Amino acid sequence: MIRFDGVGVRFADATGPVLSGVDLTIDEGELALVVGRTGSGKTTLLRAVNGLVPHFSGGTLTGRVLVDGRDTRDHRPRDLADVVGYVGQDPLAGFVSDTVEDELAYGMESLGLPADVMRKRVEETLDLLGLAELRHRPLAGLSGGQQQRVAIGSVLTTHPRILVLDEPTSALDPLAAEDVLATLQRLVHDLGMTVLLAEHRLERVAQYADRVVLVPGDGRPVVSGTPQDVLATAPVAPPVVELGRIAGWTPLPLSVRDARRRAAPLRETLADVDAPDRSASAGPVVAKVEHLVASYGQIPALQGVSTTLARGEVVALMGRNGAGKSTLLKTLVGMKRPTSGTTLVDGHEPSALKPAELLHHVGLVPQAPGDLLYSATVGEECRHADRDCDAAEGTTLGLFERLSPGVPVDRHPRDLSEGQRLTLALAIVLAARPPLVLLDEPTRGLDYTAKHRLVEILRDLAAAGHSVLLATHDVELVAEVATRVLVIADGELVADGPTAEVVVSSPAFAPQVAKVLAPQRWLTPTEVAVALASDSRIPR
Repeated sequence: MIRFDGVGVRFADATGPVLSGVDLTIDEGELALVVGRTGSGKTTLLRAVNGLVPHFSGGTLTGRVLVDGRDTRDHRPRDLADVVGYVGQDPLAGFVSDTVEDELAYGMESLGLPADVMRKRVEETLDLLGLAELRHRPLAGLSGGQQQRVAIGSVLTTHPRILVLDEPTSALDPLAAEDVLATLQRLVHDLGMTVLLAEHRLERVAQYADRVVLVPGDGRPVVSGTPQDVLATAPVAPPVVELGRIAGWTPLPLSVRDARRRAAPLRETLADVDAPDRSASAGPVVAKVEHLVASYGQIPALQGVSTTLARGEVVALMGRNGAGKSTLLKTLVGMKRPTSGTTLVDGHEPSALKPAELLHHVGLVPQAPGDLLYSATVGEECRHADRDCDAAEGTTLGLFERLSPGVPVDRHPRDLSEGQRLTLALAIVLAARPPLVLLDEPTRGLDYTAKHRLVEILRDLAAAGHSVLLATHDVELVAEVATRVLVIADGELVADGPTAEVVVSSPAFAPQVAKVLAPQRWLTPTEVAVALASDSRIPR
């Protein structure tokens, strides 16, 4: 169905090829998972399937890519639209309509399908992806996860034979991600669709994959094989595979179910070892909300939320898509005025402060860090940030170089990796030294290496006396760094407590290691490895 014959891709002004000598065959009805670090060339590989590389992106393509027998060198993306459906990393950038229902119908209109066929497929897709209640909603007013599901649905309505997805679950909560992946499973198993997807959150997808394609980057050869074979030595692997490596299990498990079947001896070994205490000694309270209510027109987003945030804490804000997480962040940063209740940050009402004053009390890194970046180079961006917050010249650049060393100051922000853009936005926020730092879905688009670096940064911020609140669907990030977890459901705060206490008992928000070793309160492979290596009672 998809064949790469000696494919290489090189872009103008690049020091080397992004891809080189790629030989790869993906058969009909396969679900192939593309993995690799940020910037390794995964997106380039995906975009070569429907001809976006090189017809849209430019650059030089060598070798050939055959899709259902069609050579992409001779067929532009519009010539492959009936065969290949493509969903990119940023769903909002790909929308062409105003409402959910219109967006689902647009692709079919472009193909000239009859109205009765379009109506039937729209209804099927609304039900398939749980979008029926959103059918008349404007796309710009949806949460990131809801936009992601609409983007996937807009491609499914055209009934392509090949579906290519770049980070399809990155903005979805765990349950919504499972629904989308279950849908992809049905398309593969029942309809014989070929699915090629790139994903950094391997813990969600690895167990469903028929094939894993590792793109190592720097033009090195692509590796393809079964998930067990490739992930056994891959530099990126889901926590359950890391746990299998630590425990010496062969073959390595890909799912929690497989791991639990082998974990009884490990649980017995760890039974008398205390899991690390993640709770932090709370410092002075930085932010306080009491009986907070916020609405969008007649639609309530927050209903009676009360909590506090203290210095030295890293607090995770969790909940399904559309639960109210981003609304709480917007209220804390003054972008959303509450309907009723009290919101105080550093002793001030955020919505009453001028922007120049507000940034010294609270800073927000949004879901798309690029929203904060508007200059032509990294250096200019940093100088503007210094002026905006009256900081000494070089303050923002110094923070950025500490967070992401080695990035040229003359590089355009658009040419940075996702992790580098995130740290640049974070440096801009931190230049004003706000006591409260907010992050909205900070790991979207980050590989495991970049995520580990983010964990170190967040820990350093807490140790320096900042209070950190991050809204996230990434349960593995929460397991690594959070000292406390808040869970919001339908605008109400339903849980507020220490990380292990909240997530271990949750079927939706528990990390993989917690599910494998429950009821013990181990959260990460690192915690288990340290316990096995350091406890004298454990035979080695």
